[in-house]
Amino acid sequence: MIRPRVLVIYKKSVYRIHVEERWTSRVRDLLARGHPVVQRVVRAHAEHAATIEVVRTVLRDLGARATFRFRREVGRTDGFDLIVTVGGDGTLLWVSHAVGQTPVLCVNSAPEDSVGFFAGATRRNVADRLDAALRGKLRETPLQRVEVLVDGRTIERRVLNDVLLCHVNPAAMSRYIMVHRRRVEDQKSSGIWIGPAAGSTAAQRSAGGVVLPPRSRLIQYVVREAYDPRGAQKLVRGLVRPGDRFAILSRMHEARLYVDGPYRIHRVRLGEEVSVRLGSEPLHLLGFRRA
Repeated sequence: MIRPRVLVIYKKSVYRIHVEERWTSRVRDLLARGHPVVQRVVRAHAEHAATIEVVRTVLRDLGARATFRFRREVGRTDGFDLIVTVGGDGTLLWVSHAVGQTPVLCVNSAPEDSVGFFAGATRRNVADRLDAALRGKLRETPLQRVEVLVDGRTIERRVLNDVLLCHVNPAAMSRYIMVHRRRVEDQKSSGIWIGPAAGSTAAQRSAGGVVLPPRSRLIQYVVREAYDPRGAQKLVRGLVRPGDRFAILSRMHEARLYVDGPYRIHRVRLGEEVSVRLGSEPLHLLGFRRA
């Protein structure tokens, strides 16, 4: 019998990083003082650590060959039958950029303290979910990802949640020219969110966008805090269909693209064109409850 190969990628808790690994830490000091801003740190750490151990035990009992890696050391993900992320949505998004066709099960390790929109399991049901996943019995949802291009050059291929284009200084105005189909607008705002359906319940929704069906092939853009005293801007939110002309021309000397969170960052120079299109590799997410 061939034992399935499983790659488990986990985050480190705030407690582990700032208390166990860093001897000089503001978190350590605040914990010692009983400060309210860190009151959940210890509980979240205990929940997260317990979930990792349950995943380890379950995979061993199921006869899987499990490899555990910290998320900053993801490395190659091909050659595995299943990828399991242990953390929250942030960990899943981090890992998703390294994953092609391999199915992924996201385990929310501390549901009371971690966002788990993409999660298909928690510690309470992870044994059943892992067993079903390894037997090919856990529902799989292909989530569309998008590619990001700057001046026609692809800089990101597997964006699952969203992209934020804005000035490098969050207090400065973002200036750009928006092009959608045949309409062209010179805009000023706090920036613009762009993303596939999977990210439509996050920042896009908070900024006034619509929630798209998870399997939708539409791309949504939502302008943040448009500066439009004359009411002339029409392209403040919209849906980009396959084949649509859609681009943003930067009028900023120092702009940035933030991809799926704060860690994947690209510089955009004055006059460069940012465009987004459907990617060729959906993420195969297991146990997704909102499909």
